[in-house]
Amino acid sequence: MSRPAGRAIVIGGSLAGLFAGLLLRRQFSVDIHERADAGLAGRGAGIVTHPLLWEALDAAGIAWRQGLGIEVRTRRFFDPGGRLGLEFPYSQTVTAWDRLYDMLRRAFPAEHYHHGRELVAVEQRRDGVAAHFADGSVAEADLLIGADGLRSTVRAQFLPGVAPLYAGYAAWRALVPEHAIAPALHAQMFDHMVFGHMAFCLPPGEQMLGYPVAGPNNDLRPGHRRYNLVWYRPADEIQLRRLLTDEAGSLHAVSIPPPLISRAVVADMRAAAEAVLAPQFRDLMRLAGQPMLQAIYDIESPRMAFGRVALIGDAAFVARPHVGAGVAKAAQDALALARALTRTGDIAAALKEMEARQLPFGRRIVARARELGACLQPHHATAAERANAERFRAPDVTLAETATLEFLEG
Repeated sequence: MSRPAGRAIVIGGSLAGLFAGLLLRRQFSVDIHERADAGLAGRGAGIVTHPLLWEALDAAGIAWRQGLGIEVRTRRFFDPGGRLGLEFPYSQTVTAWDRLYDMLRRAFPAEHYHHGRELVAVEQRRDGVAAHFADGSVAEADLLIGADGLRSTVRAQFLPGVAPLYAGYAAWRALVPEHAIAPALHAQMFDHMVFGHMAFCLPPGEQMLGYPVAGPNNDLRPGHRRYNLVWYRPADEIQLRRLLTDEAGSLHAVSIPPPLISRAVVADMRAAAEAVLAPQFRDLMRLAGQPMLQAIYDIESPRMAFGRVALIGDAAFVARPHVGAGVAKAAQDALALARALTRTGDIAAALKEMEARQLPFGRRIVARARELGACLQPHHATAAERANAERFRAPDVTLAETATLEFLEG
């Protein structure tokens, strides 16, 4: 690698930040600053991959083809009585957040990844940019990338009017050890011990889906994997406050750490699972340990470039998970930025070029996710939302269009 021509600061050390850090290292000396005091492993569950993600992995020099995840070859719908109501072939590679994070984290130099670095403010200067941190330290560079996610401090400074917009429903996420799944149930969720199925059930106004992912320590061996569950349930603002209030009575903004979810909330969720889910998913939920709760939000930024500062990933756009493209979009943001910097050699011009390309992409992803999620909203503001809700309640449409990117080709 040739000597970098400048310095870059990346705020946020999750997947978006790691993609940015790795893809910019040919042109810059890059330091990643993550607010968490410890590693981020264990903070995510399942990820559906796409060719757009693979392209960015290749560009970042990640050897991913021999073990990114598990291939799912079919999609299955189970009706309320547990009967297989629909099945069709659809091949995808699904992976665990931990596995992808580990691949990227190992590739980035440890000495340039800094924990416990909470950003306070960004200062733009005539010939550079400075990041001010809560511990009083200051980092200076030629370029700063805001990859600090849903609660982005960088976005809050440059776009103070853009805030997460609650969609009206939340997702319960859980992981089930493969070895705990009884043989009859295992046969319905895995295929010949190697491959897997993406499975769905659709209680009224809700959606449950699942697919296999790697086990602890990124283990892909049959018998050592896990089954990833995602259950979307409507929750109005009052119900959301209860979901985000911990055992001690403290309300958490936006999200709540899994261990702090109140026992009463978890008990209510488990009781609902017994009442409304197909038998296959009831059995899986009984086997699940600590659940995770994800309130569903939209964020759509009108800009991504601000002089020498750029927003990427969830700092710029947050799309509901139904498209399964959040990580792919973040990776493409970083890749578009790296390519623009290579072409122009001018930071401000490159950021504008990236913005011109990625703003429409982000808007299309968010719009598509809203279409897919309309069937889970308790209320619909427009005729288009009502039409989308009706369309995506149909099992055949749900199976065919969840977590696919074919709409980008239209």
